[in-house]
Amino acid sequence: MADAGTERPMLLLTRPAEEAASLGEALAARGYACLNEPLLIIEPLAGVTLDLTGVQAICVTSRNGVRALAAATVERRLPLLAVGDSTAALARAAGFAVVSSAAGDVAALGALAASTCRPGDGPLLHVSGRAAAGDLVLDLTARGFACRRVALYEARAAEALSPAAALALSQGRLSGAVFFSPRTAATFVRLVEAAALAAACGGLVAYCLSPAVARLAARVPWRRIAVAARPNQAALLALLSDRGEKA
Repeated sequence: MADAGTERPMLLLTRPAEEAASLGEALAARGYACLNEPLLIIEPLAGVTLDLTGVQAICVTSRNGVRALAAATVERRLPLLAVGDSTAALARAAGFAVVSSAAGDVAALGALAASTCRPGDGPLLHVSGRAAAGDLVLDLTARGFACRRVALYEARAAEALSPAAALALSQGRLSGAVFFSPRTAATFVRLVEAAALAAACGGLVAYCLSPAVARLAARVPWRRIAVAARPNQAALLALLSDRGEKA
């Protein structure tokens, strides 16, 4: 449905607060109104020691990982391998000098590391949150690398829908919801079920970054589930064209 005040379709954005602003701007340019509903709250982990001794490259699987890494060290010369273009762009903006993008998912990042690094040149370090999607360490270890993971932050799941989101769902004011991670989709499902609002999703489109995200979102009924052609923001935004997705 359209936002009654602006006649623009309204989307529920479930990204963490740090990411919602730029995504909202991109969607506004495509004619959407947005309601921000961060379902994961990013918190730094205290007392973590970041040891970069002998590390040949750092692998980062999210923009939150870049922020945590930049806050944890002044080192900016080590090569940084990013899971996608958006993560790579943030790393460059944070001052990291040598940044490469896998332009994909965790599996693509493993392939990038294998093609640009050599096992004999030193260990690889995977910077992540406490809960990490995929197992990059296992992948790279199987490829012959010494690799370890360090968690620098925690993504804490929201405990309830905000009153604004619950009201928008119950009144049918939303046309869709946007999900970037399996955990976010699973959190949304849990919260709408707890609020007895799962049926309200039946008139909405779920816009999902990947099939893994879509599988978890599908635990509640939707009018339709749309999956990005590639697991990156550009591909997800491509689903939300000015005309096709508003019908």
